[in-house]
Amino acid sequence: MRKSSFIATPSSIVALGVAVLGGMMFAGCASVPNATSESASQSSLSQANNIAALPADVSADTSAAKESLQNATQIRQNLPKRSQLIKKAAMTMVVESVDKSVNAVTEIINKQQGDLIKLSENQPKDEFARHTAGIQLRVPQNALNSTLDELAKLGSVKSRNITAEDVGSRIVDFQAQLSNLRRTETNLQKIMDKAGTVRDTLSVSQELSNVRESIERIAAQLKSLQNQVSYSTISLNLEAATSSKNPQRGFGLQVQETWSKSTNSVGKFSIGLLKLGIWLIAYSPYLFILAVGAYAFTRAQRGLNSAIASKSTVDKK
Repeated sequence: MRKSSFIATPSSIVALGVAVLGGMMFAGCASVPNATSESASQSSLSQANNIAALPADVSADTSAAKESLQNATQIRQNLPKRSQLIKKAAMTMVVESVDKSVNAVTEIINKQQGDLIKLSENQPKDEFARHTAGIQLRVPQNALNSTLDELAKLGSVKSRNITAEDVGSRIVDFQAQLSNLRRTETNLQKIMDKAGTVRDTLSVSQELSNVRESIERIAAQLKSLQNQVSYSTISLNLEAATSSKNPQRGFGLQVQETWSKSTNSVGKFSIGLLKLGIWLIAYSPYLFILAVGAYAFTRAQRGLNSAIASKSTVDKK
């Protein structure tokens, strides 16, 4: 019958040291979010091999640790790497009334079960300035396109873009690290329960605290990534079509728009002339042949008319 008390023999001290070192290895792995799965797997297998190399009387106590490490490594390798996208959108619009549009945006957010993150308004300080507002909101990712379509109905869209970032590999990496660390936590807890001296208990307790701290940190990072994948962020900028005090567009804005239209028209006309010149150059050989033919025909026609006129004069005489 096996004794339940722990005797601090040299072999047990070695086992304790290996366990503590293994925890430190996992904690170090957890502190690097972008570590590759291959390096983490090699670290786990190396620790399992070190445990297997212990004396026979200690290896029986640590066989569970070896098995858990190998299982964690296998889980890491078998985890599917799905596309996990963080989507962000930005839109700038011109609306008739910023106040009414803000209320309409709030209704759209509630309809899509989203959240209003930020709202900033810029009230006009003079009669020619326009009312503007900036809104940042979050909606479920599967409702992103429908939300953008609803927002586009509020006015005239000046710009619209969507960006996406794939964080699937990072999520899989965090999940594998959490699996390894939780198994390490369980093994350290078992070793601490068997520790016979205060010094051994304090050493394992310190390492257990480090592992748990790493678990909390990685769990928080994983939750943040998953939340960003589930909800997409939209940055919306609203601009009033006219100033709030003057029903007509501001004089400076009218001049700017007129100048823009005129320069655009001149540019189009110049491009049209340039294209016409290129076409004429391309067809110039055929035009030259036609011109020579027309000239020759005209000369021949004149000569024929002269000959006929001369013959008529001779006949009259």
